[in-house]
Amino acid sequence: MSTVLLREDSDGLWTIAPAGAPTFSADAPPLDTMVLEVVGGHLGWSLLAGEPVPAAVLHDVDQAQEWLWAVYGERVALTAADPQAVELPVEPALPALVAQARKLAYAHWAARWWPASTIDGIPALDQRLLDTEIATLTEACELIVAGADADLEPTPAAPVTLGRAEDYALAAGSGARHGELVFGRGSGGWDWRRCPPGLVDASEHAVSWELTRAEGATLVRVRAVAAPQLDAPPAHLHPRALLDTSVGAIDTELHLVGDTWQGMTSTSAEAVAGVHVYVPGVGPDALTSADHDERARIRDLVAARLRRATTDDDSLLLAEIAAAASDSDF
Repeated sequence: MSTVLLREDSDGLWTIAPAGAPTFSADAPPLDTMVLEVVGGHLGWSLLAGEPVPAAVLHDVDQAQEWLWAVYGERVALTAADPQAVELPVEPALPALVAQARKLAYAHWAARWWPASTIDGIPALDQRLLDTEIATLTEACELIVAGADADLEPTPAAPVTLGRAEDYALAAGSGARHGELVFGRGSGGWDWRRCPPGLVDASEHAVSWELTRAEGATLVRVRAVAAPQLDAPPAHLHPRALLDTSVGAIDTELHLVGDTWQGMTSTSAEAVAGVHVYVPGVGPDALTSADHDERARIRDLVAARLRRATTDDDSLLLAEIAAAASDSDF
């Protein structure tokens, strides 16, 4: 039987969480953290851990009494009414509701973090189908959901322009012009937290740079493969590239050319250590690199879900099943 620890945090919030649960109230939680706004607080799960029991952060314990018994059992609910630090067994009164709530949290996660990639062959999800399922799951979880998660309007579907990985020219391909000398080149991934969803391909090979020299001038070119379903975004959502070079940081804007974000600037640098792709004002204030292993594990998990999308699996989203059906690789 699973257990949870009920404790009060330093900021006065009460936490109910199984051992090793994610700290999803942190400023920059892990990329696999699934969060659901509920009456009196939030529920959270770690996607990669696969733990069915959520962690809860409560700002109003009295309001949370409406659903604590359903998710954790009467003993946890009664103890929370007069909270004290204690470890208790989890005996949900409505386990089916807990499963639906987890699926709803996953659907919200997929709307933000689904790693659509032409390069990696991960098809994008149909946004209208995903929005419709979120609305259906929200209604099924009306006992516990609150706030933004309980007030949804489906959005129009984006035009589908999926490419095939084997037909796609990778961003790392040479862009040097005739007569230019290429003396530096590299490729890599980007921190998913730094751009809104649907702008940049989620692959670890989506971003590339190239240093060239001709006629006494040195140029650095940056390319980032666009996300598979990208429609023309407004100018304020265009990504930028911050390059770490031997002469300091260089920031350049990127413009959409076909299926690739591209930028170019002159420099005196002789080497590029790395490239950060970002949209101003999105994600953490500091430009950091999310863990590559974490992103790889998320891709592997998503690919595994797509491979079993033809089976009778209630944990799968309809949008996942449709995406797998549209791609012959799954």
